[in-house]
Amino acid sequence: MAPAEFIPVAEESGLIIPIGEWVLRQACAQNKAWQAAGLPPLRVAVNLSARQFRQKTLADTVAQVLNATGLDPKYLELELTESLLMENTQASSTMLAALKAMGLQISIDDFGTGYSSLSYLKRFPIDSLKIDRSFVSDVTTDPDDAAIVIAIIALAHSLRLKVIAEGVETKEQLALLRAQNCHAAQGHLFCRPLPSEAFAQLLRQWRQKRWGIKLTKRSSLKRAEAAQISLLATRRSQLGTR
Repeated sequence: MAPAEFIPVAEESGLIIPIGEWVLRQACAQNKAWQAAGLPPLRVAVNLSARQFRQKTLADTVAQVLNATGLDPKYLELELTESLLMENTQASSTMLAALKAMGLQISIDDFGTGYSSLSYLKRFPIDSLKIDRSFVSDVTTDPDDAAIVIAIIALAHSLRLKVIAEGVETKEQLALLRAQNCHAAQGHLFCRPLPSEAFAQLLRQWRQKRWGIKLTKRSSLKRAEAAQISLLATRRSQLGTR
């Protein structure tokens, strides 16, 4: 069953609260397990529903999950839509401040499809913008979509925010995004959804192929991290990025 089918029902019934907490706990526990297995630390992103975000106990729930799983907050990212944030700007600002104080990341999901005001980008403690797939899907064939994507990337750069493109499915889409210095992309071009163990194996193979490092022990992890830092520094120097 697709999320679009059961999430509205869960929202209406209130079941989205326990479901959302379970998803958050599972994501944090799995991320911690990957790190314990010797895989390079990575950030996992979890979507928050409107009902979850309205819960006054949300910050406490997130803190409890992080404490129970032992995951460092910097490896957790929470995704929210712009429309959700603008329902009650004062309450949103307070909640975001509490979440950011933990050290985790906040991203705006489906950017460009919700609330039209951009003032919240400077008012809320946001780390990244995710360009909605509806703009990315036709970015190489529709001049208007291309203009919107290019404008969002430029806006993110100007505000010193990370920008991520959703729904990338072709090499041509990726080439355009790279040409505009989009920081990251996600979609079926890279990989379809995988079970946790299959993803872990994929990550091991990708790291080993890229750096020639076998990631099975802590010493391997440290060498991989050093190689990643060196690679990023070289690429940023070449691109002239900050």
